[in-house]
Amino acid sequence: MVVKVEIIDELLKDCKTQKDVFGEDGVFKQLVKALAERALQSELSTHLGYEKHEAKGNNSGNSRNGTSSKIVKGEFGQTEIDIPRDRAGSFEPQFIQKGQSRLDGFDSKIIAMYARGLTTRDIQAQLQELYGVEVSPTLISNVTDAVIDEVKAWQSRPLDRIYPVIYFDALVVKVRMDKQVVNKAIHLALGINMDGEKELLGMWCNTTEGAKFWLSVLTELKNRGVQDVLICCCDGLTGFPAAIEAVYPHAKVQLCIVHLIRQSLRFVGYKERKAVAADLKLTYGSATLDEAEAALTAFSEKWDKQFPTISQIWLRHWENVTPFLLTRLKFGK
Repeated sequence: MVVKVEIIDELLKDCKTQKDVFGEDGVFKQLVKALAERALQSELSTHLGYEKHEAKGNNSGNSRNGTSSKIVKGEFGQTEIDIPRDRAGSFEPQFIQKGQSRLDGFDSKIIAMYARGLTTRDIQAQLQELYGVEVSPTLISNVTDAVIDEVKAWQSRPLDRIYPVIYFDALVVKVRMDKQVVNKAIHLALGINMDGEKELLGMWCNTTEGAKFWLSVLTELKNRGVQDVLICCCDGLTGFPAAIEAVYPHAKVQLCIVHLIRQSLRFVGYKERKAVAADLKLTYGSATLDEAEAALTAFSEKWDKQFPTISQIWLRHWENVTPFLLTRLKFGK
């Protein structure tokens, strides 16, 4: 729906300052009130089956019965809305439902400030300063508690029985703790389901990233319904492949190619880095397993005298590199 420019001009013709538009008695808040009340009146007309003052409403068995006032909070601040009533008491408005005191979008403001580490009192002060809305600490706690309940439900939700691929990795984010901003590692399990869609299976915050921790994550996934995984993609963390095998003995472990490249290039000076990376690409970019083995042999013959560690890294992990090559061979890039 497009609002005509003429209507906007008419609304703003007497506005000279920002306060006239967005202030306590500004046009914006008046418009919100007018639109909300008009929408509620339309809902009541639909419920009754006739418009206000229509003759067909005579002796219909139900009719309008005035209004009741309600203070509604939103991103615009707070305003008083007149809620229409019917004599039978059967009208259940949907635009502003019974018991609802906030319009959509207001809770998101509370959640956003809560996510940034603000305390309940800080959020209360911010809402008062920005929107002129007085919000009780209890309301803020109720909103944040509801989010926490949703998070817990999401964390424990049942998962599919089979995932063709699951990626395991960590993401470092900044988190406010004890009035300080610190770096925290958020560990992720990202699955590819049977429909080929990405699905975030879970997020875990842990101070250390060890095989024992990942074993607990894998066990949790199995308890939530994941009975089999075809390929598990992970970095070269010591003991990680063994942890995967302990929970999913039939899964193929695919080491992250990017991690292997980074580990390889640590031993290479800046001048040779581009040439070494290009020759490594011939290995992991091969179309077949035979081509990859031949490319690695050629790489070893060319670079082992200067960088003997690199080919040894790839040979040591070759069994966990081939699932990637075989997948490319079967399904393409």
